[in-house]
Amino acid sequence: MTTEQMEISVNLKNEKVQFAATSKRGQLITVDHRPPVGDGDGYQPLELLLMSLASCSASTIVTQLRKMNKDVDSFEVKAQGIKNGLRAAAFDRIFLHFNLRSRNVQDKDMLDVIRLSEESYCPVWAMLKNNVDVVPEYHISPVFND
Repeated sequence: MTTEQMEISVNLKNEKVQFAATSKRGQLITVDHRPPVGDGDGYQPLELLLMSLASCSASTIVTQLRKMNKDVDSFEVKAQGIKNGLRAAAFDRIFLHFNLRSRNVQDKDMLDVIRLSEESYCPVWAMLKNNVDVVPEYHISPVFND
């Protein structure tokens, strides 16, 4: 079994709680909180969590559809986190809305690849699974040949 290590760096940028986050690739992301704690000039940590889940599930779903020789004309994920306020402002439920345009993807195909993303391929979903209710929904828009 091989182990893989990832590393990031988060550095304070101002007198409040704005941080510059980078990976070894050097791409910068600004992380901040809403006023009055922060200035609201960057992504909030929970927004980054939603982005991680959405992009992880999207990449695994698109990859699996392509392996099935399915056309993917466009693919969009919208993630919505719901908090009930009882636990330190954590999400209780996350809705993932997958929107696909394709000529040949059927409902069964989407259900299969969403299940595979949840159960096997998306590590972000796996980490959240027993802590947050993740509710996937999808819509397939047909593409008609001209």
